[in-house]
Amino acid sequence: MMTEDQLKQHISQRAKEILPEMIAFRRHLHQFPELSFEEYNTSSFIKEFLKKNNVSFSDRWVRTGVVAEFGNLINYGSTVALRADIDALPIEEENDIPYKSKNIGVMHACGHDVHTTCLMGALLILNSINIEWQNRMIGIFQPGEEKLPGGAQLMIAEGLLEKYNPKAIFGLHVLPQMDAGYLGLCPGQSMASSDEIYITITGKGGHGAMPHLAIDPILISSKIISGIQEIVSRNADPMIPSVLSFGKINSVGGATNIIPQEVKIEGTFRTMDETWRQKAHEKIVEYITNTAQASGGTATIDIKKGYPCLVNSDSEFAYGEEKLKNYLSDKFVQRIPPRMTSEDFAYYSQAIPALFFRLGTGNKSLNKTSPVHTSTFDIDETALETGMGAMAYLAACKML
Repeated sequence: MMTEDQLKQHISQRAKEILPEMIAFRRHLHQFPELSFEEYNTSSFIKEFLKKNNVSFSDRWVRTGVVAEFGNLINYGSTVALRADIDALPIEEENDIPYKSKNIGVMHACGHDVHTTCLMGALLILNSINIEWQNRMIGIFQPGEEKLPGGAQLMIAEGLLEKYNPKAIFGLHVLPQMDAGYLGLCPGQSMASSDEIYITITGKGGHGAMPHLAIDPILISSKIISGIQEIVSRNADPMIPSVLSFGKINSVGGATNIIPQEVKIEGTFRTMDETWRQKAHEKIVEYITNTAQASGGTATIDIKKGYPCLVNSDSEFAYGEEKLKNYLSDKFVQRIPPRMTSEDFAYYSQAIPALFFRLGTGNKSLNKTSPVHTSTFDIDETALETGMGAMAYLAACKML
């Protein structure tokens, strides 16, 4: 049986050796991105790679999801899970690189190609360790993180956790603001819940020169957008992070001299407290309805409940921080603050002990610092060595 130090040395060395192969793997994914729940070629590529390396798997989870199975598959004591998301975004890539996306209007602008590569690399590393494992690991290649209701929720609904019964789960996400070679960990509440808000304000159209004969939905909308911030500033506990933002407003009709009949508004609400989340939904509906009615209009509000708050459990945060510092050294593992962005990994974290951490992918000298969800996002590919090694080590220490 290997000691943890021997395991660390083997994993670190193996990560260096397979880095060129995994860079090629990542570049293939980057060139052929697919949108959420449409990842059929991505899924096939993953399965062929697993077959080539003699890793068993189950497939067709939410159509395109794949779950690799590794370790002691018969007499295992417990199961640990690693997760990566495989979908891309509807963004046209502007990078001038040999592996630029070949699919028009689709790009791996959130680093899911990186996440998938790190998980696959971890599987290859573990597959090279010739010992008798005591436990089992599953590698979840999950579709549809970028689109509600989220592939995580759907895979759970299809019985993923019941079938494999993992006792802990780990995942990572790129962070271009952090240099390659570093990892970032946040204890406790790590990412916010995320809800989509769709509003239709209906008034009475008319001539812009005769506003007294109309009910102006644009004016009503302006009152709503400016005034509704009081819901956060005067109702939320100041200690609870909350964000209410509107990113889209369109009139249905209208012109320089025409008051339209209708205005549509879209926004997002995010917080880190589930009780306040529900209360805020009620107050949002109440405020919008009353404001529209006070000006003679009407409002319809549809709040699509999205991902819950992502919580890194005390047990897995402590475990992960200790193991990752042992693997990389204290210098390269840093604590980072919570983020108001959201992730459907949160569904796993609500069900079982979890740790979701950040993989530094930035490099100023290589001009690899563009934020995620932009047309120029790219990474310092040496980060793959760090990411796959970290995932392998977290799983291996659980499997001994």
